[in-house]
Amino acid sequence: MSKPLLERFLSRAVKQGRLGVVFADGSARTYGTSAEGFPEIVMRFTDDRVPRDIVLDPRLGAAEAFIEGRLLIEEGDVMGLVSLLRANNPWDKGGDIGPPSALKRLVNHASFAAEQINNRVGSKQNVAHHYDIGNDLYALMLDPEHWQYSCAYWPEGISTLGEAQTAKLKHIAKKLHLTAGQEVLDIGCGWGGMAIHLAQAHGVRVTGITLSEEQAALARQRVRDAGVADKVTILLEDYRDTAISGRCFDRIVSIGMFEHVGRAQFETFFAACAKILADDGVMLLHTIGRFGGPGTTDAFTRKYVFPGGYIPALSETLAASEKFRLIAADVETLRLHYARTIRAWYANCMTHREAIIALYDETFFRMWTFYLAGAATVFEHGGMCNYQIQYIRSRDAVPITREYMLKG
Repeated sequence: MSKPLLERFLSRAVKQGRLGVVFADGSARTYGTSAEGFPEIVMRFTDDRVPRDIVLDPRLGAAEAFIEGRLLIEEGDVMGLVSLLRANNPWDKGGDIGPPSALKRLVNHASFAAEQINNRVGSKQNVAHHYDIGNDLYALMLDPEHWQYSCAYWPEGISTLGEAQTAKLKHIAKKLHLTAGQEVLDIGCGWGGMAIHLAQAHGVRVTGITLSEEQAALARQRVRDAGVADKVTILLEDYRDTAISGRCFDRIVSIGMFEHVGRAQFETFFAACAKILADDGVMLLHTIGRFGGPGTTDAFTRKYVFPGGYIPALSETLAASEKFRLIAADVETLRLHYARTIRAWYANCMTHREAIIALYDETFFRMWTFYLAGAATVFEHGGMCNYQIQYIRSRDAVPITREYMLKG
């Protein structure tokens, strides 16, 4: 029964581009027609459970079949497969790759709600799940200069990942409207790239906080190697603890961290930021976001990538922040920048395939590349983007026109 259901699903899902499927019983079927710009993929199922798993939950079922080696891609790669499915059903035109069953949807919502508590202990465990898997993987995937695991910025003329991440740091620094000697808090500082850049380029003092022990250790080493140990301090600390420390900061920056906060903690996060931001301070929040309204985190992401995380809609982000006298002075939507960034990470992973498998195993490599393929294509064809929101507490904190962001 599952095979006919899957055939009907794929017949509807693939119109442009070609998808060939070889079933476990040896039968084969091709879906779609050749079209410029659409990939041609051939995959093979090794057992009869694969169609059932995909029918029950297209995203998680296909992901786990691929990870477990039961769905084999014989022509093309996983990026091409996911691109083909998403490109045929773009969010902009009301499409999707298919909803899960009612039961799966109910379980997904219930599990998502339970995971959104995200207290101090849960937050640290969730961060460790993703970031404490070892720095060696990220060394192979990220840009070697800044170690930025977040959306880069690709203005005209930029062609490499390193250049784009440098452009991102400069872009954010302009929005912070910095003056030498200021105190800056970097919430979710990663491996210290932003903190090092701000200290070197703008002469500010930066306190970076993270919940990842692996990140903190390497960030401190990178700070020493960059010669800014007198200006940058890296702490293994929760933002909620920073808020009760009594410290005050002239500037706050947070890049790629807010999506890990959890929806139930949005107001807690902004209350903490408002408490420690100076009255004339500026804050820049860089986060993955949704084009549409609030939603839920899909089961694959919750299980394998970011447990406890949630991609916020702009509406709920602003609704939470406006309760704490934080003025959204500037909002920029980065539409395709992250797709290009993640494709660069994917290319690096494919280049270093054997090294990554040696660090972990082939199952991990398949999981990781499926994650990157899904992430890249959801920014190309799905409902995800990046938001940069500049907050101020006083309407006079920054110039009244945006020219200062364009200088230099």
